[in-house]
Amino acid sequence: MRIALGSDHAGFALKEQVKTALLAAGHEVTDVGTASGESVDYPGFAASAARLVSGGAADRGVLACGSGNGVAIAANKIAGIRAINARDAHEAEMARRHNDANVITLSGQRLSADEAGAIVAAFLDTGFEGGRHARRIAQIAELEGSPADEPTREVVSSDDARSAP
Repeated sequence: MRIALGSDHAGFALKEQVKTALLAAGHEVTDVGTASGESVDYPGFAASAARLVSGGAADRGVLACGSGNGVAIAANKIAGIRAINARDAHEAEMARRHNDANVITLSGQRLSADEAGAIVAAFLDTGFEGGRHARRIAQIAELEGSPADEPTREVVSSDDARSAP
């Protein structure tokens, strides 16, 4: 699988450990940086990896920063990206099954290499279930680029939500 990999300084050490494991497992890795633990801003690295995924040059993305939150927010600004910050393998698995997540983000300050390895493995080994989840992903895609002042429909009940336009 083709993996886009990136981090800031706080995720650098974890990114390097994940990269070693990905390469050992036979994945093709494009590392967009950073190249050291020296302080850098994360948005550019997250966007670079996310654009590789969105554009089809990578199948999935793996990002790391201190918390995993900043790179997730930045990656999700790129059209077609569904990035989630997974704290464990179950979250990664469910994000793939139900949300067709294509980028996973990791906390370089909280996760060990073993924990991150289990999360990444679940993310890469799990498929998307489709079905009702595909409908929801299409609804999310419709939101991309919508203006902040665009009205949203009011949902009265889950049954109404399923049948609403």
